Amino acid sequence: MCGIVGYIGARDAYPILIKGLKRLEYRGYDSAGLALVTNSDQLAVYKTKGKVADLEHYVLDKDITGSMGIAHTRWATHGEPSDANAHPHYSQSGHLALIHNGIIENYPVLKENLVQNGYTFRSNTDTEVLVQLIEYIMFTHGIDLFHAVQLSLTQVVGAYAIAVIERNNPNAIVAARKSSPLVIGIGEGEYFLGSDASPIIEYTKKVVYVNDDEVVCLRRDREPQFYNLNRVEKSHRIIELEMTLSQLEKGGYPHFMLKEIFEQPHTIRECMRGRVNVEHNSITLSGIIDNRERFLKARRIIIVACGTSWHAGLIGKYLIESFARVPVEVEYASEFRYRNPVLYDDDIVVAISQSGETADTLAAVELARSRNVFVYGVCNVVGSSIPRRTHSGSYTHAGPEIGVASTKAFTAQVTVLALMALCMARERKTLPQPEFEHLVAGLAAIPAKMEETLQVSDFIKKFSCIFTYAHNFIYLGRGYNFPVALEGALKLKEISYIHAEGYPAAEMKHGPIALIDQEMPVVVVAPNNKSMYEKVVSNIHEIKARKGRVVAIITRGDTVIKEMADYFIEIPPAEECFVPLLAVIPLQLMAYHIAIVKDRNVDQPRNLAKSVTVE
Repeated sequence: MCGIVGYIGARDAYPILIKGLKRLEYRGYDSAGLALVTNSDQLAVYKTKGKVADLEHYVLDKDITGSMGIAHTRWATHGEPSDANAHPHYSQSGHLALIHNGIIENYPVLKENLVQNGYTFRSNTDTEVLVQLIEYIMFTHGIDLFHAVQLSLTQVVGAYAIAVIERNNPNAIVAARKSSPLVIGIGEGEYFLGSDASPIIEYTKKVVYVNDDEVVCLRRDREPQFYNLNRVEKSHRIIELEMTLSQLEKGGYPHFMLKEIFEQPHTIRECMRGRVNVEHNSITLSGIIDNRERFLKARRIIIVACGTSWHAGLIGKYLIESFARVPVEVEYASEFRYRNPVLYDDDIVVAISQSGETADTLAAVELARSRNVFVYGVCNVVGSSIPRRTHSGSYTHAGPEIGVASTKAFTAQVTVLALMALCMARERKTLPQPEFEHLVAGLAAIPAKMEETLQVSDFIKKFSCIFTYAHNFIYLGRGYNFPVALEGALKLKEISYIHAEGYPAAEMKHGPIALIDQEMPVVVVAPNNKSMYEKVVSNIHEIKARKGRVVAIITRGDTVIKEMADYFIEIPPAEECFVPLLAVIPLQLMAYHIAIVKDRNVDQPRNLAKSVTVE
């Protein structure tokens, strides 16, 4: 969602802020702005609808001096994208400027009270209400900015990560968070702020992740101070970042999405490093081993996730049930959190999130914790909110994922879920040892097979242009590959803006078959597995009988479906349970190449944000 950047130190702030905003463009946004306390002691606020490049053009003739400032990219929630609604927002007197990620739910009540006290508003946002409230409390109570922010936030209902600066105090930035990510970078005599670590990594690897309900004061001349809303000072832990600056660059690829698709063999190896030992036929997942009794006694596993992570969770359900023989439910976190779910003390909730900041998934974690249920996190971003709020978990080690449409994070999540399923199976003794060893070896072979699969990219590029005419796609799969069909359809929707739906192949006859004609491309994930191959062949016959155009993902050497399909993409043979890790790659590439032909912005598709940190 929205991106936050801040800097205070001895350097010129503007170049750091602009570069930071560019690092955060992947999160999705519709406007950008910044505020500086200039060398002439003015509070300069510059903002505009559009891209960071538009902001750069706008400030060409403006005063951009100063060594302290805050900056923001906005993804609209309250109020349409416009110059007025862009951040930063400044107070009525022009004394304060504020940036905000999140939603202030009770802003109408706060706004009405401020109007009655003589305040007027320039925007339609909830954020402007907050900066006006802070100023009102400062002036009426005669207190400094830090304490005014503390007091103001006790009146706020909602989610926020904020940073505030004051015209008459060029030596301090006040920041706070609740249910929205905020990271502080610790430099030599300087401090940085970010929604995530990407704008910070160029300058320091030492960071502090701000906790919920904490207010932080960053001053040039002292250590950061952390307090809760009750004015109790809190300790903080400095973490060393693992990411590198090169991971945030395109590395010669035209788009981050394509780079991340091709990084998948490497990321899966990183995900398995230290966890899979083929020589000793072992899986080591410390999060499960350290909580062995909980996993042995688990009545069921409940997976909560959103979007692509939910699709990974569906594959995880098949894996865990098949290997470990524990019943698994997969829930949309956004639905789970608003129900009154039946939870037992011996349940385990598994929360999956690439960013570790997904608002609905985080709320589902809190709900589970409130019912005394053990929560296990599967996340990519070290130190993010979900790993800090879960009892245990596993990182995916996929590295930074910049493209909004998730690719390598999906396959890394599926890999961790496969490791979990195998580790649970070993502890519960639900797999014969020869079968366990066979599966361990099969999983270890996947990265090399991914490298083979990626060689189809140029072939997919050639035939993808044929399908740019299509307004609708159907994706079909069975068993482990039904979630792959869902994920392939989602990728096409996200970046090409073509409507696509994924279905279990057998469900085609229960409605979707009515849509099939010679204008309807149908993508069938059809590996040569033992259990359902003939059924999928029958489904393809039904499509062809209605003149549907079939694109089939097949196992190398398959001649039956190869003859039936209009187009086919071959993948190497693999164990049926691990085929999704290979079959999804052609679907990612097909979505990418169709979007490129249609001249879409594949890294920053319209209306989407990388990390959904508000409801």
